[in-house]
Amino acid sequence: MGLQNTSQNSIEVVRVHPQEPVGGSIIDAQGREVPITEDMVQDACRELEKRLVEPSNKA
Repeated sequence: MGLQNTSQNSIEVVRVHPQEPVGGSIIDAQGREVPITEDMVQDACRELEKRLVEPSNKA
């Protein structure tokens, strides 16, 4: 079983209201509850993709 190549298997999802909460919250530095939005999730995913390191093929 190998790793899937996500660039060939991706499906773009477009949200109509990216600023609407998606069902969770975070607590900011001032202790306030901040609803998590689709934009926040997408930004976090993009940041993770930038930091992705391909595994070595050394066995």
